[in-house]
Amino acid sequence: MTTETLIDPSQLTEQQLEDLLRTKRNKTVQDRKAYKDLVQTTVPDAVAKLMTVSEALSGIKSDTFAYFKDLLKMKADVYGVTDNQQSHTFSTDKYGITIGYRVNDGWDDTVSAGIQKVTAYIDSLATDPSSAKLVKTIFRLLKKDAKGNLRASRVLELQKMTDDFHDVNFTDGVNTILQAYKPTRTCWFVEAYFMNEANEKVAIPLSMSSVDFPEGFEFEFLTAETEGEI
Repeated sequence: MTTETLIDPSQLTEQQLEDLLRTKRNKTVQDRKAYKDLVQTTVPDAVAKLMTVSEALSGIKSDTFAYFKDLLKMKADVYGVTDNQQSHTFSTDKYGITIGYRVNDGWDDTVSAGIQKVTAYIDSLATDPSSAKLVKTIFRLLKKDAKGNLRASRVLELQKMTDDFHDVNFTDGVNTILQAYKPTRTCWFVEAYFMNEANEKVAIPLSMSSVDFPEGFEFEFLTAETEGEI
């Protein structure tokens, strides 16, 4: 083990102090350059490995959908039905897999006109405590989610109420909302699981964020807290 020799600045000449400061500055510059050089070599290596994994996942995803293309066609032929499901699940006693796509609710600008009509009719209903409860229920169906969008499933519930009220403006408002519906497909996905020895369903992690580190891997260097700190 080496120990640094402590230097007493009071014992140094002015020239020696200047030389010492110059040496420290040079070392700092060299250390920072070494750090930046290391970043330049580390980042490309890490990204190259991640690109390889990404390409492999893309290929496996394509293969997985291709595997079940024929199965879905056979299912339609054998059972005589063709559906437009967003997802399909296949399973055995030990394994299961789901393929499909996700959809986000979306609406064009005419949705606000429909909401105004429905809201105006709802406001006219609140004449007593009983009808006030109904109004609150309807308003809940028109409540937007965290992204500021209406939920299509709630609007469908609203549509069922048009038969109960038989009001032209209310029906027109609901229909305007429905016609403004513009769903967008967001992604194609694959989910899979297996049954463990305890007969419990275990999801297979298929994204970088859901995969666990290998047992024993130490990643505490990424956390802000260290032992002894508050």
